[in-house]
Amino acid sequence: MSSESVGGILGAIVAAIVLAVAVVFGPIGQYGKPPKPAKVEPAPAAVPAAPAPRGPVIKEVPNQ
Repeated sequence: MSSESVGGILGAIVAAIVLAVAVVFGPIGQYGKPPKPAKVEPAPAAVPAAPAPRGPVIKEVPNQ
């Protein structure tokens, strides 16, 4: 083996190790990042409920 081929093989090994370390410790997409906290929206103000429907209103009408 010549020194150039040994250097090429060692260079490929070092490059593979560096790439593996970069993938493990580097943030690629969501991998390696802490999860984003859930967005908390304040609850809407309570709307007062409409009064319950009543029956017909009967008024006394004077007889003439």
